[in-house]
Amino acid sequence: MNGNPFLGAHYLLRGFFFMLQPGLRRYVFVPLLINIALFSALIFFGAQQFNRLVAWLLPAWLDWLSWLLWPLFALTVSGIVFFTFIYVCNFIGAPFNGLLAERVEQRLRNRGRETAFDLAQTLRMLWPALISEFKKLAYFALRALPLLLLFLVPGVNIVASVLWLLFSAWMLALEYADYPMANHDILFSEQRTLLQKKRLMVWGFGASILLLLMIPVLNFLAMPTAVAGATVMWVEQFSEHSHS
Repeated sequence: MNGNPFLGAHYLLRGFFFMLQPGLRRYVFVPLLINIALFSALIFFGAQQFNRLVAWLLPAWLDWLSWLLWPLFALTVSGIVFFTFIYVCNFIGAPFNGLLAERVEQRLRNRGRETAFDLAQTLRMLWPALISEFKKLAYFALRALPLLLLFLVPGVNIVASVLWLLFSAWMLALEYADYPMANHDILFSEQRTLLQKKRLMVWGFGASILLLLMIPVLNFLAMPTAVAGATVMWVEQFSEHSHS
């Protein structure tokens, strides 16, 4: 495994400044509204249901174990809800994310004139983008479920918490690196092969997204920032090694 995890985090920061450039904000506005609406609904629902769910899962005679089970349970449930939210947002925002990645790459490569926003083009990208999201969701589910089972094994569940965080960072990097790569017709399996060549750098990029998602208010900007940052990373680190 090679690459610098701090360089990966730097790409997310660069993505933030790219996202704010004139001409690119239009591809941020709609996904941002989606993020705000879904995050607000998720927080409201979670605040109402979380304590009730914990009380239901823990019978009265196990109350004395709550101090140990609470953080593990909270991590597991928050992880499930967290990724559910991410994938719902990405399903809805996928066509805009693909266009944002395309425009960022145009600017990085100094290709001059950018095409105006085209609603018809956005709609044409909808079905391929949703198919890509389903593939990523399947990849995530097949690996997340066995990992979640480790939380049920005493002693191992401590290690499982660390593994879950590492896995989450890797999945976030895969999620957003897909947009610039898919614009070049690179399949999801090929994307993983490319990203694994610089796994530590990619993990640093994903970990920085995970951190950004945990910061109130700023987490609303996580999706477009990650798309722009992943595009910069793609152009500078991986595009020359692809077949496109």
